[in-house]
Amino acid sequence: MDTLQIAVVDGEGRLEEEVSTGIVPWWSFTKTLIAACVLRLAEDGFVALDAPLAGLPYTPRHLLQHRAGVGNYGGLSEYHEVVARGEEPWSDGEIFARIQPDKLLFTPGTGWAYSNVGYLLLRRLIETACRADLKEALHTLILEPLDLHGSRIAKSPDDMRMTVFEGGQDYHPGWAFHGIVIGPVAEAALALHRLLQGNLLAPESRATLLQRYAIGGPIAGRPWQTTGYGLGLMMGAMQRSDMAQPIDVVGHSASGPGSVGAVYCCLHDGRCRTVAAFLAGSHEGDAEYCALQHLIGSSQVTGAGDIRPSSGLCDGF
Repeated sequence: MDTLQIAVVDGEGRLEEEVSTGIVPWWSFTKTLIAACVLRLAEDGFVALDAPLAGLPYTPRHLLQHRAGVGNYGGLSEYHEVVARGEEPWSDGEIFARIQPDKLLFTPGTGWAYSNVGYLLLRRLIETACRADLKEALHTLILEPLDLHGSRIAKSPDDMRMTVFEGGQDYHPGWAFHGIVIGPVAEAALALHRLLQGNLLAPESRATLLQRYAIGGPIAGRPWQTTGYGLGLMMGAMQRSDMAQPIDVVGHSASGPGSVGAVYCCLHDGRCRTVAAFLAGSHEGDAEYCALQHLIGSSQVTGAGDIRPSSGLCDGF
């Protein structure tokens, strides 16, 4: 079953009609939930956002915003080879031996570089603070309070076989070291909407989540006109060729073996409409254009339009 999976939440928080029912891997949208988890722990005094991690020169805030200077494993040919062979995931120690947390690309706070290893460090921070694994911590702090009962952290290929996209059903989720949530596409849309519009996070924490670091301008093959990153959130302006003006969006794109996704809320004109779109393929721009089409409403689009292959920058923005 490799069909489009899509859900739309209106400004009142209601799911619109014709919601897809498939279970999908949320891939890097999981980062948004990890960020919310860290902020909840910060509210309760278990994490200090601006205190350096023990023995390291960067803070949880730096890691959440990809501004710590930590490297990434996406460029390691060895990583892609062992994943393709279906080998068991490396331990945390094995990934840290390859991407050392203290060997930085830049001084923390002076640059930006997307890092799944940085989010692995955040996963470990959450697990230490909660004295529980990420699956339990995320359920207790985020999923259950948001009334999302069909979603959870995937632990094994058996979990991935519950998802609808064949290309990722044999993938071991342990290879995504920060964790992968799987769940109904409707719950992905509701998760973002309720995080941004609900009261799970204190107003100060929601404002912190949305503090934007500007990255740059347009990306070829994708609808982004400006790009930025909050705490676990991709932010900026998107536009199709048939739109007179871009719209501001916040959320996260997603890419992994066999599928791509885009979960975004429209911040334009106070509409607060939220869309989650997942489909088979490897071009994250396809999912972003699909989400954008539903964010602006069917009356304002002309069809497939700008959906086209992207530049494949899923490890960046």
